[in-house]
Amino acid sequence: MVEIEHWNTLRMRIYIGENDSWHGRPLYKVIVERLREMGLAGATVYRGIYGFGKKSRVHSSDVLRLSMDLPIIIEAIDRGHMIEKAINEIKTIIKDGMITIEPVIVVWVGTKEEVSRFEEDAVREK
Repeated sequence: MVEIEHWNTLRMRIYIGENDSWHGRPLYKVIVERLREMGLAGATVYRGIYGFGKKSRVHSSDVLRLSMDLPIIIEAIDRGHMIEKAINEIKTIIKDGMITIEPVIVVWVGTKEEVSRFEEDAVREK
């Protein structure tokens, strides 16, 4: 098992609506596919159960107030230069949403082969 640390990693969160689309496809799927094509370390889509956006309209998964447009958050963590590249591509397809960026410290754990692509700017832990 190999372990390396990255101190120059960022977490990107993309906030959109469940009904947002790009050329007839769900926007969250298009974004995740693009992030994968770009070689990001990974991405996860979260579906919110309750929330509101800049228009202050409440979206809820409550049975009595079932919304068809729940909040969606797409989260990806990678080295800073990869997140910057992703932002420049992704922001062009978002019509209504928000992207946030936060610094994070990542410890990659796995086999030598699994973590080798993250080594060039990492701090190795023994």
